[in-house]
Amino acid sequence: MSKHRIVIEPSSENSNYWKDLWNYRGLFYFLAWRDVLVKYKQTAIGLLWAVIRPLLTIFVMWFIGWLFESKVPQGIPRILLVCAATLPWQFFSSSFSEASGSLVANSNLLTKVYFPRLIIPASTVIVCLIDFLISFVILLIIMLYYQFVPDVKILLLPLFLFLALVTSIGAGLFIAALNVKYRDFRYVIPFIVQFGLYISPIAFSSADIYNSTRIPQLVKYIYTLNPMVGIIDGFRWCILGGETPLHLNPFIASITVSILLLIMGIWYFRKMEKSFADVI
Repeated sequence: MSKHRIVIEPSSENSNYWKDLWNYRGLFYFLAWRDVLVKYKQTAIGLLWAVIRPLLTIFVMWFIGWLFESKVPQGIPRILLVCAATLPWQFFSSSFSEASGSLVANSNLLTKVYFPRLIIPASTVIVCLIDFLISFVILLIIMLYYQFVPDVKILLLPLFLFLALVTSIGAGLFIAALNVKYRDFRYVIPFIVQFGLYISPIAFSSADIYNSTRIPQLVKYIYTLNPMVGIIDGFRWCILGGETPLHLNPFIASITVSILLLIMGIWYFRKMEKSFADVI
């Protein structure tokens, strides 16, 4: 029995993949808007999920930090320290999870017409951005309650949000491509997110790691390679000010690892893209 291979190509020989990303922006907007409607309209409490989820995470991480008596910079409430870290983590975990499973979730599109497949995982970020903005309102309310006013460094917050976006998209593209061929990875994604939650400085601060004499230096180096460490430290530095210093090594490591993840994710995604329709 002969094996048939599905090949879906652009109609124009002069088509350029990266130019097509712009030409198919209408599809990007449609998929993003569809995801927003599906997430918020077809649920019993709609937008409240975007409030309940970060609130639960903030409470749990605050309780863990309080239970183990992790250090808090002087003059900063623990709840603010946790909230400033929860924002980037929720954005990363949501973007990564949604992008990783996006190709399988939209498998019907992959076998019909040509369009740059990068549009599918990229469009999932819009919903995550909306969730981030809602979570940011929660942070503002907590800051208002404690009468905490950030300084001018908060203007640099978009830089660290962009780093979180690059990290999640890079890792998401890589896992999304693997998930098409090896469906077992759908079980790996929640594990990665759960594991990352506990090794990232959310319930505690990076100072607890760097200043500890019980933690081996090698473990501290490995901890620094977690790109979310520098990103979360950066969020705290922008929002909470000088009492939460931005450590240079984790920041440089975050930029380096984030860029490497993006390059590796795009490379592997493009390498596997032609076989998506055949494998799906």
